[in-house]
Amino acid sequence: MSDNSQNKVDKTERWTEIEHLTEWDEEFYNVFTAKKFGKWVMLKTLRPELKDDPKYQAMIEKEFDVRYNLSHPNIVMINDFEDVPGIGRCIITDDVYGLSLRKIIDQGKISAHHLDQLITRLPAAMAYIQTNHLVHHPIRPETIIFTENIENLKLIDVGFDQRENLTPTDVAEDIYRFGITMREVLDKSGLGTPQLRHVVSRCLSPNPRNRYRSVADLQLALQGHSLKRVLFFAAAFVAVMALILVLINLKLIG
Repeated sequence: MSDNSQNKVDKTERWTEIEHLTEWDEEFYNVFTAKKFGKWVMLKTLRPELKDDPKYQAMIEKEFDVRYNLSHPNIVMINDFEDVPGIGRCIITDDVYGLSLRKIIDQGKISAHHLDQLITRLPAAMAYIQTNHLVHHPIRPETIIFTENIENLKLIDVGFDQRENLTPTDVAEDIYRFGITMREVLDKSGLGTPQLRHVVSRCLSPNPRNRYRSVADLQLALQGHSLKRVLFFAAAFVAVMALILVLINLKLIG
C-alpha cells in the first residue's frame, strides 16, 4: 500500500460519524459529536464566519489552555485540541451525549432526580469554577446536560479565561443565574418545597448584596432545605410506625 493510501485509511479511521448538534451550539461555537478511533467524543469549533478571525482563533486557544487541567465530575473534561477534517480546529471533550436541561424542561419531563442533581451537583460545579477563578458565560439550561442512562449532571460551557481573583459581581451573577434556572425548573415542574423557593427567591434579589455572599453560603442554604426534607420524612415515618403499633395493640387487647 502506498503512503498516500495509508494516510487516507488512517484519516478515515480516526474520525467517523461526525454530526452537528445544533441545539448545543454556543455563542461563538458549533458543537459536534463524532467517533475518534471508534470512541465517542464531542467537538467544539468556531462558527464558520469566525474561523479566520485572529481574535477568535486566540479565544478558542485560550479556552483550551484554561480548561485543559480542570477535573470535576460535573464538568465536561477537555482532552485534546486538533484539526478535524471538514470542520477545522476543534476542542475535543469527553462524550456527554444526553439531554440538555432546556429540552427536559420543554418536554415537561423534569423529575425529582433532576431536581436533586440541580440543588447538589450544580452548586458543587459552580464552587469549583469559582475556586479556580474561571470567567465563563452565564449558566443556563442549554449548558446543563444530563447524560444518557444514568442522567449525571454535566456543565459544558465552564470557562474561557482565568483571573487571579473573581470579583463580588462575578459571584453575585453566578448565584443570580442559578436562581433564574431554578425558578424555571420549579415553575414548570411543580416540584420543590416552600423552603427551596425561598432560597431561589433570595438568589434572585434585585440587590446583589441581598443574595448569598458565596456559593458556599448557597450550598449551606440548600443543605438546610434537604435536611428539612429528611426530617419531615423521618417524622412522617415515625408517626406512621406509631400508628401501626397503636393499631396492633388495640387488636391484641380486643
